[in-house]
Amino acid sequence: MPVITIGRQFGAGGATVGRMLADRLKADFLDSRIIDEVARRLQLPKEEVEAEDEHPGSLLARLLVALGSASTEPLIPAEAGAAWTPPNAAPTFDTRKAILQITQHVIQEAARSGNVVIVGRGGAYLLRDHPGAMHLFLRAAEAVRVKAIMERLRIASEEEARKRLKQTDENWTAYIRQVYGHDRIHPAHYDMVLDTGRLGYEATVDSVLAALQTRKPIT
Repeated sequence: MPVITIGRQFGAGGATVGRMLADRLKADFLDSRIIDEVARRLQLPKEEVEAEDEHPGSLLARLLVALGSASTEPLIPAEAGAAWTPPNAAPTFDTRKAILQITQHVIQEAARSGNVVIVGRGGAYLLRDHPGAMHLFLRAAEAVRVKAIMERLRIASEEEARKRLKQTDENWTAYIRQVYGHDRIHPAHYDMVLDTGRLGYEATVDSVLAALQTRKPIT
C-alpha cells in the first residue's frame, strides 16, 4: 500500500500529477486544500462538525474521526488561524505552532493506513522514516511553469505570472527551511526528481508507477 509524497516547484503540476497517480493507484489524495479543511473543521465544536455533509469512508471523514473531531471541545481555538494570540490563551500558546501541529497530524494520520498520495506541506521530511514511502520532487523550466500558471490561474500578464511564481516558490522554500531545516529543492531528500516540462504528466505518472513496481523491498 504505497505512500507517495510530492514536493514541487510552483507550476510544475504537483496537484495534477498527484491526482493522476491517486486515480491510477486507486489511492486517497491529500493536498493543501484538504489539509486546510481538516484543520478548519477540527476547530469546530462537535455539533458543527457533525452537521457538515460528509461521505462516510472518505479520507476527509476518516481524518476527522481519527484526529478527534467528535470531541466536545475544539482541538485548537478558532482564533488560531489569525495572526495574533488569543487574549485568554496560555502564555506559551503559539498560533503558528498550533496550525503546524495540526498539519503534521493530518499528514501522519493519512500515511498511517497507506495507499495515499500527499502533495506539499513537507511530506517528504515529515515521513522520511515512514516504511516504504516514496518521495518525489517535480520541477520544470521557468517558461513552462509560467505558461502553466497563466492558463490555470487565468492570468493574462506574463509578468504577473512570473511574480506569482517567484513569491510562491520563495514561500514554500521558507516554510521547509524554517520548519524542517532543509533545502526543499535538494535532490538528496527525494527518491525521484522528475521534469514534468520535458516528460509531460502522463509519462511522469508512468515513470513513478514503474519505479513502484521495481523498487527493492524494505528490509
